[in-house]
This record gives sequence, structure tokens and C-alpha cells, in this order.
Amino acid sequence: MSVRPEEIDRGSSAATPMHSVPETQVPLLNIANVLTIARIVLVPLFVLALFAEGGHDTRWRVIAAAVFGLAAITDRFDGQLARKYGLVTDFGKLADPIADKALIGSALIGLSVLGDLPWWITVVVVGREIGITLLRLVVVRRGVIPAGRGGKLKTLVQSVAIALLVLPLSGVFATAGMWLMYLAVALTVITGLDYVGQATRVWLAGGRSRS
Repeated sequence: MSVRPEEIDRGSSAATPMHSVPETQVPLLNIANVLTIARIVLVPLFVLALFAEGGHDTRWRVIAAAVFGLAAITDRFDGQLARKYGLVTDFGKLADPIADKALIGSALIGLSVLGDLPWWITVVVVGREIGITLLRLVVVRRGVIPAGRGGKLKTLVQSVAIALLVLPLSGVFATAGMWLMYLAVALTVITGLDYVGQATRVWLAGGRSRS
């Protein structure tokens, strides 16, 4: 009995499927990642609006605050959507914190350049973010430190304070913005020290488990 070549091909392909794609594979282009990318795109637009017309034009400052607020809102939802609908990707894990730090950092530096925010505040907040990022890269070899509520509160207070400082406000509203920023600095330092403590415990625990 003879066997036709096409029957051999079908049999072999059925037995050993090639390049099968898991059904649970998350597409890179999903709503969570789109929001993260949108936040990254909004950062340079925010900077342009902030410095337009010398940086103190009322209309442009309102536009800059609106762009910042829109970007901050995307930060509120992209992570939630990723976790709720199983859209977590390696790209999102990398791009989300980069987008957050780029938005907050550019706002603080921009306000300091314009003379609306003391440089020491910018140095403390940006320095903390850089330090924690580097520490996270080291500690990840031995364990993962979950995000705490303190970090989320810090980000919320930072965002509200920045929005108030970007807006062309005066009187009690401008004062409220500065006091919120002082609170944000305090939370930045406290959560930073807490993260260092957790990182130390994870590092020591990882070392003992290996020995």
C-alpha cells in the first residue's frame, strides 16, 4: 500500500506542531500598555506647555496643568486594568515606572527652573526615585518587594501638589500647593527609608536561603 506525500506531511505536522502560541499569551498592544504609552507621550507635551511664552503665561499654565492631570489619570488606571483583566506584560512592568518618574521628574525640574519650586525639594524627590530604582535592580535578584500603600499615597499627594503649583494660582490656593508639596517630600523620605529597610531584610533573607 502506497502512502502519498501529502499524508506524510499532515501526519508529521499533527504529531509535532511548530511554533504553537499559548492561548494565555497577553498581546503587547493592550489598553493598559496604550495608557502607559500615552503617558510617556504626554510628558514632552506637558513640558512644552509649561515653558510656553516664558513659562508664566496664564493660559499655557492652565493647559500644562490639564495635560499633567490627564497623564496622572492614566497612571491611576493602567495598572488596575492590567491586573484586573490579566494584561500584565514585561513591557508594562518596565514602561510604567519609567513613565511615572518621567512625569513627576519633569514637572519638578520644570517648576524649579521657573523659580516656582525650591531646588532642594526637586533634588530630594528625584534623588529618592533614582536611588530606589537602583536599589530595586539590585534586590530583585533575591526577592520582590511589593508596592505599599505609602508609595501610592506619596504619588497621589505629589500629583495634586504639582497640579496646584502648575496652575496660575495665588493666595490660599498657592499656599495649599506648597504645603502639600512639603507633605509629599515627607512621604517621599519616609517611604524611601521604609523601602530601604524592606530591601535590607529581603537581601539578608535571600542570602541565608542560598547558604
